[in-house]
Amino acid sequence: MATELKEYEADIDVPIESIQNIDKNVLHKLPFNTKILSAKPHSTSLWTRTACLNVETDGQSRRYFLKTTFGERGRLMVSGEFSSMSRIYSASPDLVPRPIAWGTYCSTPDVHFFLCEFREMKEELPGLDSFPARMADLHRNATSENGKFGNDVKTFHGNTPIEHGWSDTWEEYFTRTTRVLLEMEQKVQGPNQEILDLSGPFFGKVIPRLLRPLETGGRSIRPALIHGDLWHGNAAVDASSGEPIIYDAASFYAHNEYELAVWRQPWNNIGAPYRLEYCKHFPPSPPEENFDHRGELYATRVNILDSILYNKDDHYRQMLLESLRSLVKRFSD
Repeated sequence: MATELKEYEADIDVPIESIQNIDKNVLHKLPFNTKILSAKPHSTSLWTRTACLNVETDGQSRRYFLKTTFGERGRLMVSGEFSSMSRIYSASPDLVPRPIAWGTYCSTPDVHFFLCEFREMKEELPGLDSFPARMADLHRNATSENGKFGNDVKTFHGNTPIEHGWSDTWEEYFTRTTRVLLEMEQKVQGPNQEILDLSGPFFGKVIPRLLRPLETGGRSIRPALIHGDLWHGNAAVDASSGEPIIYDAASFYAHNEYELAVWRQPWNNIGAPYRLEYCKHFPPSPPEENFDHRGELYATRVNILDSILYNKDDHYRQMLLESLRSLVKRFSD
């Protein structure tokens, strides 16, 4: 995103030793007779330490990706990521690196880890001709076993926790969890009277006006497994196959169109052309005339999450205010 990494370096409280001295609990998740040859820092990740592990197993060279976190929040972060990536891998194994395990260091009980296969990636946008179609396939083929919206695992938007729970309807899930997030935004950013004033008609009028028609009048939508935070920093191209690859998932079962909310953000290089192409493979839910308006509503929830996460930058709260004003003005009657 536009925010510089250096502004958040203070949040990386994971000891550097966590990727220098690989704990035996990580080794236990690897094949028997595996020897660590090297552990090199790999890429950048806010609030975590990441490394590429070069190993040898029975004379064969292999590589794994290791992410380490710190504290109780860190434990929940890697637990949520492992669950999310495992669900996507089960539905579409070529779309994500194979998740292997998550756990806690024996030597440092406050350090927790996520382990997966290492896949060489090109840091470029996945192809417009393939990426939207692959995401549409995931949304179409993977649904919740209980037929409900939500998740039984806490996930994170950056380091912001999202407690999902289960709901029978999408409107109930969206209203319940968005209300909690807006309350969190007010605590983190400080009270804002205009947001508080707008929240009444937003929850009481706008959300029912745009979401209730999806599941009334003989219409219904099926919970779809989504990535949950699919911006260009969480997508790339597999260097070997040339196919799209995604990572850092924060999945839950949602209206499939919610995945496109992040594709509406001005800072995301996965934008309008990808939304248009996606709709060729997964047409908008009826009533179709509400598609763009629902997208604005979903993008407002992303603005709430970003205002919480990047609370040092007032730009994100201003984006939230503008979207709330626009929706309430048009749909509160």
